[in-house]
Amino acid sequence: MSHKKPSNPRPFGELLGYAPGQVPVYSSNYDSLKPEDMPSREEFRHYQDGIYMGYKWQCVEMARRWLYINRGYVFEDIPMAYDIFEIKSFLTIDGSKLPAYSFRNGSRRKPELGALLIWSPTGEFERTGHVAVITEVLENSVRVVEQNVEHRSWGDLDWARTLPLRENSRGGFTIECTYSDTHILGWVMQTADKTHASRHKRASKELFKLISSRVNPLQSEWLDATDAVNQAYIKSMGGHKTSSDECNEGIYFCISKTAEEEIERATNELHVMFLKATDHVIRNRELLQKFNFPDALIPRIEKSWRNRRNESLLGRFDFAMTEGGLKLYEYNVDSAGCYPEAGQILGRWAAAHGVTQGRDPGQNILLDLTEAWGRIDSGGTVHILQDTETEETYMAEFMRVSIEASGRETRIIEGLNKGMRWDDAGAIQDAQGLVVKTVWKTWAWETAIDQMREREEEEQRLMMQGVVRATKPELVDVLLNSDVMVYEPLWSLIPSNKAILPVLWSLYPSNPYLLESQFELTARLKKRGYVKKPIVGRCGHNIEMVSDERRTIQKTTGQFSKQDDIYQALFKLPKIDNLYTQICSFTVNGHYSGTCVRCDTSPIIQSVSDILPLRVLSDEAFAGSISN
Repeated sequence: MSHKKPSNPRPFGELLGYAPGQVPVYSSNYDSLKPEDMPSREEFRHYQDGIYMGYKWQCVEMARRWLYINRGYVFEDIPMAYDIFEIKSFLTIDGSKLPAYSFRNGSRRKPELGALLIWSPTGEFERTGHVAVITEVLENSVRVVEQNVEHRSWGDLDWARTLPLRENSRGGFTIECTYSDTHILGWVMQTADKTHASRHKRASKELFKLISSRVNPLQSEWLDATDAVNQAYIKSMGGHKTSSDECNEGIYFCISKTAEEEIERATNELHVMFLKATDHVIRNRELLQKFNFPDALIPRIEKSWRNRRNESLLGRFDFAMTEGGLKLYEYNVDSAGCYPEAGQILGRWAAAHGVTQGRDPGQNILLDLTEAWGRIDSGGTVHILQDTETEETYMAEFMRVSIEASGRETRIIEGLNKGMRWDDAGAIQDAQGLVVKTVWKTWAWETAIDQMREREEEEQRLMMQGVVRATKPELVDVLLNSDVMVYEPLWSLIPSNKAILPVLWSLYPSNPYLLESQFELTARLKKRGYVKKPIVGRCGHNIEMVSDERRTIQKTTGQFSKQDDIYQALFKLPKIDNLYTQICSFTVNGHYSGTCVRCDTSPIIQSVSDILPLRVLSDEAFAGSISN
């Protein structure tokens, strides 16, 4: 969150004052921090009595800690501060739930002491929003306590700001912010009385349909063959087209604005849930063993999580979307694909074919990636490591565009047999002699781990200590080199492993986005139908779909047949125009960035499945398209 800078900002961690209840409030002036002050990411996480409060010293951390100390309850992890406005309950110390209701600014329900005041992600509080705690309600104003706004001492006061409170002629109450570029959503209170509470309208089921349209496909070349991304895509597809089937060329799909908003909400919420599940696995060695990582690797995974848990760059959620809403299949955090298609290719298709209906839901992906690379602390050249497959080529070129747009240089290494070597000091150099320090890869971490498994146990141990030096560095030597910063981080192995799905289900069994998932095939899953998935798998390989009648619906082969499996409740993709359609949503730095649709004549989406154009229509236009 951005924040106002007073003339004399206090350094990070300095005590600014005490909120009611003797709750200390600290400066979050990150500009004053030196690397040696907080040497690891783990040190930014704040716990009280073993309960996670938030990141030092953010607004959410202050709000959760004040409630815990003064009221004995907290709210669950949320993606952003503004998401607090959507919570339905608070969690007490003993694990029970208390009802929470939201009241929009202007509500006829006056805010009360202890209410959480929520700002939208605008202006001063762009991207994240903001939360403060109301600690006094006066006749014409409220007083709030907060962190991460102004890094100034409170002096003898026990509050940060006084905000005007106005009552209108209809008996509604409005709180005004002292910053003109912000917007207050309203307040959240722990109460059983929902009088005047904000009503979350249940959207019409029809707004969660996918509908198809068609245009006459161009016979001319509509992609720019001089552009490296386009060129690699053309080579991969065998021409200027979006489908491997000529009959599907010209098809595009539409979703409603409400559906996209739900996809965004689910994406942000689920990302936080996956992080929490990852933390749970890291802290539980018995669970961690189910992921089948080499024992020598586990300390490195734990270290990666401690230091880099907020450094996930890319991720792709795979959903089924029906009139009943969204159901999650899996989260691809390591080596997630489809970004170039959604972020560039399909936008060019729409422009070339004159499709102006609605909006392109991938139009912000490239910009978001560029901004993300601009925020990464490590400087210097980024080495892009890719395999030789053409789809990896255009993914690598797409990433090159975003990295260079952020002001950094790149070098692409295709395969690992083009001059990678050890120097005399034990560092890894590229063919031109430049030391490799930062890597973004299309390779899956599991490819490197397979190389590690092939080495003897003693070799593994020595490699972890940086002792082993092969004649030429293998992929595992590069990615597990302690002097190389790799994206995605090593901990991404956990949320990308299908073993996370039963863990997630055990933690959130009532979450509407999740499908029941188990390590063992249960009678309940047999009764309703299930999907068997290898815990380490990609591209839809080695998946078996079984109906409630114990009949195999679809089964794929592949290279992951020797992996352990998990079992997930069967939930079929919708079929439109003879195509099974899957919704994919993209994250950048853990936040929703865009969405696309993947299609196949098979109910199991694979790497060869098409990514067809998708448009987002207003709810009114979408409803009109359905009726027509």
